[in-house]
Amino acid sequence: MIETSRRSALLAGASAVGIALAGCLSDGTESWETDEVISVTAATMYSGPSCDCCDVYAEYLEDSLTTNLETVVPEDIVALKDDRGIETGLRSCHTVELDDYLVEGHVPAETVAMLLEDEPDISGIALPGMPAGSPGMGGTKDETWTVYEIRPGDEPAVYTEL
Repeated sequence: MIETSRRSALLAGASAVGIALAGCLSDGTESWETDEVISVTAATMYSGPSCDCCDVYAEYLEDSLTTNLETVVPEDIVALKDDRGIETGLRSCHTVELDDYLVEGHVPAETVAMLLEDEPDISGIALPGMPAGSPGMGGTKDETWTVYEIRPGDEPAVYTEL
């Protein structure tokens, strides 16, 4: 009887871990397919080691870029974000540099293109966290996402809502 309970508990635990990881491991780009063209001369993505959702986002974004996306795993991604003035509350699992702008997190290509077209006087934009249903993440979009402006030293302002 005890063995059955232990086995059930282990199975339940493994199922919970599998469900938690599913959002990051599934493709998550099906609903975000786009014909958007993002014209940049330099594109670099910085991410943590072994991050599947970062890899999927990189593939998704590169499909829209007019250049190759270089991917780099820095020794200290937190220090990199600090150096670029990305506030802790705006952070996600990866940071992309596109010419003179930063794109933090799983920002849709259309929003990235809008940033580059508008050329605002900011450092970049951020979609904090890893929202379900965003490009590179599994799941379904079930809430409004706020994309913030990155302005080192200033309070984050809303760039757009999706």
